[in-house]
Amino acid sequence: MEIEIGKGKKARQAYGFDDIAIVPSRRTRDPQDVDIGWKLGPHLLELPLIASAMDGVVSPQVAVRLGQLGGLGVLNLEGIFTRYDRPERELEKIAKLSKEKATSGMQEIYARPVEPKLIAARIAEIKEAGVLAAGSLTPQRVRDHYELALEAGLDILVIQGTVVSAEHVSSNGQALNLKEFIASLPIPTIVGGCASYQTALHLMRTGAEGVLVGVGPGQACTTRGVLGVGVPQATAIADAAAARVQHLLETGKYVNVIADGGMRTGGDISKAVACGADAVMVGSPLARSKEAPGRGFHWGMATFHPTLPRGARVAVEQNATLDEIVIGPATDNDGTLNLMGALRTSMATCGYESIHDFQKAEVMLAPAIKTEGKSLQQAQRIGMG
Repeated sequence: MEIEIGKGKKARQAYGFDDIAIVPSRRTRDPQDVDIGWKLGPHLLELPLIASAMDGVVSPQVAVRLGQLGGLGVLNLEGIFTRYDRPERELEKIAKLSKEKATSGMQEIYARPVEPKLIAARIAEIKEAGVLAAGSLTPQRVRDHYELALEAGLDILVIQGTVVSAEHVSSNGQALNLKEFIASLPIPTIVGGCASYQTALHLMRTGAEGVLVGVGPGQACTTRGVLGVGVPQATAIADAAAARVQHLLETGKYVNVIADGGMRTGGDISKAVACGADAVMVGSPLARSKEAPGRGFHWGMATFHPTLPRGARVAVEQNATLDEIVIGPATDNDGTLNLMGALRTSMATCGYESIHDFQKAEVMLAPAIKTEGKSLQQAQRIGMG
């Protein structure tokens, strides 16, 4: 429904995760009978969980452990781990920067160019552990580094930016033709971000196996403030899911919708899937793990942009292991631990057997969902408070 915000402009109403709730169906299931696996190209993944390509979230070691758990860790191939032989020293410097100097200090650290030999070394480190190696490159740099990454054994390429377009217009004549480029690759590709039906549809037409949905919802992202650009995640995912249906009708090819950002709890992840996501990409929930390289901080890929930073270094409390956050057991009741167990239980509670089934769940607008009957929790700052 369009709303007139002035005589010359109309706008659609959009919704985030806090605005909606999943409606239980007439059926329930046992959690152990629920399948949360999904397929990405030729790869079958047990968990619909991807770790964001953020230097404070994914190190080669985190990527390996997440792969062993059944998820996927994406290493930033233009980040600290491919710019420095000893990334630990630079990560320690970032953690010690004052709040006032965090952005400028990171700009200096990231001014060092990417070393191609380190791209190969980090991918090899992940591959040696016997798990899938996934790496992220920006559209501006992907042609510079992708061949080396493929030679090193990269299994999945993520082409990622704040907003990625299938129809980028450039006066210098050097714009990346995504459709031609993806068609030339021997491995599955994920592209994004996007936040609208039309953009998602055009990205799907490039031949990508997955499309990242989310512009600005992440804890460390400031794009919505700096650029004024973004769409609340529940609406963005539902629009992309509609584009997936249209693309399937046109081509017969199913493209994964991957919700990227804005999720803190298992309930948020469940809502993302109910809105149409096949998998989720998360950063801050995993930055809280004791294994995360950020030492209590995490930041996005645009935080250190040399001229227009669109991110912030945010503090997180590293109070759980990666295993506890992903598969439990949970020792807290706020929904931030055992994320995949929460998704499985949500699906079972609502009676759905698979991710694709759960995408058909009824959702409703529910502005009181987080506050109704929770006055004691709010007053005591526990649970949902």
